Amino acid sequence: MTGTPDLNLLPLFVAVAETWSMSAAARNLGLPKSSVSRGVAALEESLGVQLFHRTTRKVALTTAGTAFYEKVRPHVAALRDITGGLPEQEAEPSGELRITSPVDMALTFLAPLAAEFSARYPAVQLDIRPTNQTVDLVGEGFDGALRVALKLSDSTLVARRVSGLESAIYAAPTYLARRGPPRSASDVGAHDWVIHRHVKQLPPPLVAPERPRLVTDDLLFAHRAVREGMGLGLLPTFLARQDVTAGLLIRVLPTWGSKVGSLFFVHPRTEHVPRKVAAFRDFVLAFIAANPLMAGGE
Repeated sequence: MTGTPDLNLLPLFVAVAETWSMSAAARNLGLPKSSVSRGVAALEESLGVQLFHRTTRKVALTTAGTAFYEKVRPHVAALRDITGGLPEQEAEPSGELRITSPVDMALTFLAPLAAEFSARYPAVQLDIRPTNQTVDLVGEGFDGALRVALKLSDSTLVARRVSGLESAIYAAPTYLARRGPPRSASDVGAHDWVIHRHVKQLPPPLVAPERPRLVTDDLLFAHRAVREGMGLGLLPTFLARQDVTAGLLIRVLPTWGSKVGSLFFVHPRTEHVPRKVAAFRDFVLAFIAANPLMAGGE
């Protein structure tokens, strides 16, 4: 032996030994024939022995090649069994998929999406963390996340825009029966309001109230308070849609709406996107295309 053999060349050697052909081995491995030929030659040089007799039509093992094949074949086969059984080597996506999402997104469209995704890919085990905190995906071992933002600038993540997002003004029928609906943007300042604390001011031309009836940090709580008749509320259209259909909320000033950013699916930057992550990303895009988050689509 003239040197330490490259273990990556052993599958090439076994493939040639089992097919008696450099061309057939190359086809099975998805490699150029020249790469297989050079790989076998490099292995022979590192071992210091000739492994194959070569003719123009086929190759055959030498005595040394036969002995070497009998030693390495079980190890190469065992390695195939090990790697072939890994989740990302399966034909269908499989394994645990860890996703984070804003709480309101998780409770509205992500829950039915997860049910449909699980039925389509039963070998994937979903682990979904609803949270309004920005999670370190790599540090905490998550495969992906749904995030709402105007734009994303984290270069360690790959981002795919899923949908635009829009907010509108809503109120409960009981509130509107009591106070009457505002007729214009300038009228809304005279009404009771439920305000999310992160909304510093209402988008123009709306006139903000001097004293909101309720201020809260939680968007779902604000949504419920508006539904209970506490006042007007600026809510995402996707969050209010079902209540509008059910008659629990009414869209006030229905021609007015405010685009508030976009929904993105993000995942850690990697050379090869795992099948389960790609499958979930594509499923999210298809699901939102069929169930638009914005009232009129985009």
